Amino acid sequence: MPRKKSYGLTDAELRVMEVLWERDASTVSDVTEALRSGAALAYSTVLTTLRILENKGHVRHSKEGRAFIYHAVTGREQATEKAITHLLSRFFKGSPELLMVNLIDSKKIDAKELARLRKKIGEAK
Repeated sequence: MPRKKSYGLTDAELRVMEVLWERDASTVSDVTEALRSGAALAYSTVLTTLRILENKGHVRHSKEGRAFIYHAVTGREQATEKAITHLLSRFFKGSPELLMVNLIDSKKIDAKELARLRKKIGEAK
C-alpha cells in the first residue's frame, strides 16, 4: 500500500524551503551549498526534495539555459499557518485554547512571553 500523500512540510523539505525563502530563487547547486553549514544533503537528495516540493505545489521552476531555477510558491507565513492548523487539529481538537493551556501548564512559556501574550490578547479584544 503506498504511503499517504503529505501536503505539509517534512523536516528536510522545510530546510530546503528556508533556503528558497531566504534567497528567493536558487539552483539545486545553490540549495545544496547553502545547506552545507548544517547536516549537508547530497545533490541528488536536494533535487529529489525539490521535485517533491514541486509536486506538492510549494515550489515551481523555470529554466535558464541548462539550469533549473527553483522559486518558492508557498510563503513562510502560509506554511506556518498550515502547520499550526495541522497541529491544532491533530493534537488539540482544533482548539488554540487547549494548545495555550498545554504550553502554560508544561511551563514552556516564561514570564516575559506570558506578559506579551496577555498584551496580544488585550489588543485582540
